[in-house]
Amino acid sequence: MKFKLLFFALAPLALAGAIAAAPEVVESVQAKTVQPAFKPTRFSVEVRGSGPDVILIPGLASSRDIWDESVAAVPGYRYHLIQVGGFAGEPIGANARGPIVAPLADEIARYIEAKGLKKPALVGHSMGGTLAMMVAARHPDLAGKVMVIDMYPQPAGLLGSSSASVRGLAESLRGITSTPDGRALVASVIEMFAPPRKDDSRSDSDVVARATHELALLDLTPELDDIEAPLTVVYASPQPAQSPTLHRSFQQAYANAEDPKLVRIENSGHMIMFDQPQRFRSVLRDFLKG
Repeated sequence: MKFKLLFFALAPLALAGAIAAAPEVVESVQAKTVQPAFKPTRFSVEVRGSGPDVILIPGLASSRDIWDESVAAVPGYRYHLIQVGGFAGEPIGANARGPIVAPLADEIARYIEAKGLKKPALVGHSMGGTLAMMVAARHPDLAGKVMVIDMYPQPAGLLGSSSASVRGLAESLRGITSTPDGRALVASVIEMFAPPRKDDSRSDSDVVARATHELALLDLTPELDDIEAPLTVVYASPQPAQSPTLHRSFQQAYANAEDPKLVRIENSGHMIMFDQPQRFRSVLRDFLKG
């Protein structure tokens, strides 16, 4: 009987203490579970449309607006248009120093996870194709399908060379922006291959030089068999006479990949979306539907 009286006397005090402590417990749990929203430091993203997710990655020194006409012509998807920091007037951000290419791929993977995208399609042109392959190979659970546009697993292949043969050129690029003449040279190359389209913004010559250096020495061939997503490789053939040689070249380059689909675009230079827009949009539409 005394025990029961003691219990009923102390119970209200215990309950009051628990109620008083509850806000602190809730605040503690919230502090542990609420995380700040992810914000990319190496690129920005513009989202257009609605439907299945598609990530579009432009090439070296290029702007996201290279995709404008294609996005308008192939509706029904939620496009995530990436703009790399330091390219085409985009603020440099974390690309101001250190490696560029691999950290970009890692941050694209973080973007996919942070936004809760379910197996998005990855479409990349040139250096963007390299980034798409890196994401798919190193984070195979994140990619739904991959389209690489006019790029080899070993980027030096675009010059008809191997990484070893262009190493001297690549090493010289590391310091090319240390002099006014070097910066002017890079700026002229940027303007030749990726001229401004919507405004007069130019790419940062140091970021372009460092990214080019990394690409020249990169070889993703050993990682191709890590790509689990269906892989489509679209490549340009400037002249019909070159087609057989180019076909063999791309076949050999992607031999380590699992059943890659090779699509040749005739009478086109490197910027396929501009040189053969109707053909490119048809290929993109088929790829996204497949």
